[in-house]
Amino acid sequence: MTFKDILVHVDDSARAAIRLDVAIALAAEHQAHLVALNVRPQGPRTAAIGAPFGNELEAAMARNDAEAAGRTRAMVESRPVPDGLAVEWRDVIGDPVDEVALHARYCDVAVIGQTEPDAPGGRPLADNLVLAVGRPLLVIPHSGRFSAIGRRVLLAWNGSREATRAVHDSMPVLARAAVVHVIAVNPGHGQDGHGDVPGADICLHLSRHGVNAVCEQIRTDDLDVGEMLLNRAADEDCDLIVMGGYGRSRLREMVLGGATRHLLEHMTVPVMLSH
Repeated sequence: MTFKDILVHVDDSARAAIRLDVAIALAAEHQAHLVALNVRPQGPRTAAIGAPFGNELEAAMARNDAEAAGRTRAMVESRPVPDGLAVEWRDVIGDPVDEVALHARYCDVAVIGQTEPDAPGGRPLADNLVLAVGRPLLVIPHSGRFSAIGRRVLLAWNGSREATRAVHDSMPVLARAAVVHVIAVNPGHGQDGHGDVPGADICLHLSRHGVNAVCEQIRTDDLDVGEMLLNRAADEDCDLIVMGGYGRSRLREMVLGGATRHLLEHMTVPVMLSH
């Protein structure tokens, strides 16, 4: 299994080049077509000011958006790419969440950035796309560089539909990994949980796909699941975490906390999410 179409969200931010380099490396490994998508904000944004100042400000903002798109395109076209890799530039106008979701539905995986801590208000990409896009998301942290992704993988397994979806969606990466650490934190039993040996069934399934999977169960009352996953990823020197996103409602996680929200806020390595 391979990825054949990969989307990367690019913009005029300092981290866009990091995301693009990750996407280029992933596309080269899978011999995939790469789409670099820039989304300009949709106007009008100054209606409350009124004419003539509102119109003048709107025109100035449109010029700034066009200039930013030009810089972004120049960055995309200047990045070194391996011979034979096709990088398609797309520049659209609209809501970033809606546009990335629309274009990502026609790709195998979408590469986006973690929301910056000081980012302006609005709909965060990762939080909303997990539920909207129907494709796996590869979220790149807002700090650090990542020269290789998917050599040592931590797979968070809880027996849920979302985790099952994440395994299927990430199989092209898992099959190429040197080792996949399958981690079950505080596993339960029954139809909505695990079998007699938590993690054993999914490790057997992975092994039949040629994945070098190592099963581990962890029980803890001291740390939440998200923090435990990050700690284990650091312990095993993992360069990627794969997990199902928002197994319970996003509102519930926002109020009570949860593994998805914790990783989206505190990730130290790239995270591949599926819902």
